[in-house]
Amino acid sequence: MRTTKEEAPPRAETPPPTLSGVIALAAPIMLANASTPLIGFVDIAVIGRLGDAALIGGVAVGAAIFNAIYWCVAFLRMSTTGFTAQAYGARDSAEIAATLLRALLIAAAIGVAVVVLQAPIKRAFLWFLGGSSAVQAATTAYYDWRIWAAPAGLANVALLGWFIGLGRTMVTFWLQLVANVLNIVVALVFVALLGWGVAGVGLAALLGEVAAVIGGLVLARRELATHSAGVTRATLLDPVKLKALFAANRDIMIRTVCVLVVGQIFIRLGATQGETVLAANALLASILMIMYFMLDGYSQATETLVGQAVGARDRPRLDLTVRLAAVAAGITGVLIGVVLWFMVGPTIAFMTTSTEVRAEAGAYFAWVALLPLIAVGCFLLDGVFIGATRTVDMRNMMLLSFLIYLVALAVAVPLLGNDGLWLAQAIFFIVRALTLAWKYPALARAAERQPS
Repeated sequence: MRTTKEEAPPRAETPPPTLSGVIALAAPIMLANASTPLIGFVDIAVIGRLGDAALIGGVAVGAAIFNAIYWCVAFLRMSTTGFTAQAYGARDSAEIAATLLRALLIAAAIGVAVVVLQAPIKRAFLWFLGGSSAVQAATTAYYDWRIWAAPAGLANVALLGWFIGLGRTMVTFWLQLVANVLNIVVALVFVALLGWGVAGVGLAALLGEVAAVIGGLVLARRELATHSAGVTRATLLDPVKLKALFAANRDIMIRTVCVLVVGQIFIRLGATQGETVLAANALLASILMIMYFMLDGYSQATETLVGQAVGARDRPRLDLTVRLAAVAAGITGVLIGVVLWFMVGPTIAFMTTSTEVRAEAGAYFAWVALLPLIAVGCFLLDGVFIGATRTVDMRNMMLLSFLIYLVALAVAVPLLGNDGLWLAQAIFFIVRALTLAWKYPALARAAERQPS
């Protein structure tokens, strides 16, 4: 049984998108997103000042494990954003509330499962990622604290997706900023003042995620009140909605696992070249992740605007949104690349006192400047397909891109070593953009035919 649409949320008429509007929507997400990998940046920098490559590698591997866990459930954030934005565009208050509750229930179930299975998860990742015994010991110290934050961290994923779908990007900005600044400050206290080492940064991450979920739940309750949004059991368990949700989550999860495996391969192949290469790649990747998360702000803003256009069955609005977002994201990608070209060297010098790691990282800094510009197309198109919940196309194009990446990796790494590893990543981004662009016309045509 399906419920009827309830009283429309405030702002019944959404103004057409503009370039300044896209930037205004994306900017808070970009800043909030940048603060997320900044945790890893600061954690590595704090440990890096100790001058021990094994400790740097341990934190990098530990952070990679949690990035992998959260990337595996990134489908929850993405699908929540897409379905929330479409419900908002259709002015369906009941579905706005139901989307959040469904996402939180899924987050709770997965979070508890991760905690229960923490030992085999750790063993599997340590086996796959490798590294010396010293690196693995440091990784374990970090992991054993942070793993207890998994339920809170996954609930945060759901909450952020919901707020972004509503276009409340300033809420996501303040939530992430406050939690991540708390994380950074506590990490500095635990490591620099109390001498708790790698375990201290793991505990700091735990406290930051718990603080974020408490704040997010309080703000979500207030947001629901402004929409006069209630939800019945029939709405929450609507079989049509649940089928669409699980299908979208399945497709996005497959797509996300491919991205995750690419990241883990990068770490794994870096580790096989020694602790110095592993540490150098970790420093560069931590800088690059900040830029990727910033670019993802355009992806997430596009999810919101595209979802609202699809929910309203407005093809001209959809096409205009994509054009404006492409212009804004392209300009941003160029600016980020220019800044990185001049800042990577001094940043590496700040992050570690190890002369060997500095020299190794300096040999590959050009990739850090080029990759944000190369990646901007696939980030933007990811947002388009998530907002439209065209997840089958996303899944299939990702699988194709992943296969091409493996071929590139097999050819480039034996010939070029660590440069080949970076080159394969660039090829992966390019192919993702090209394949999704090929599928966009079908997405746009389908948006006109969506049932009300």
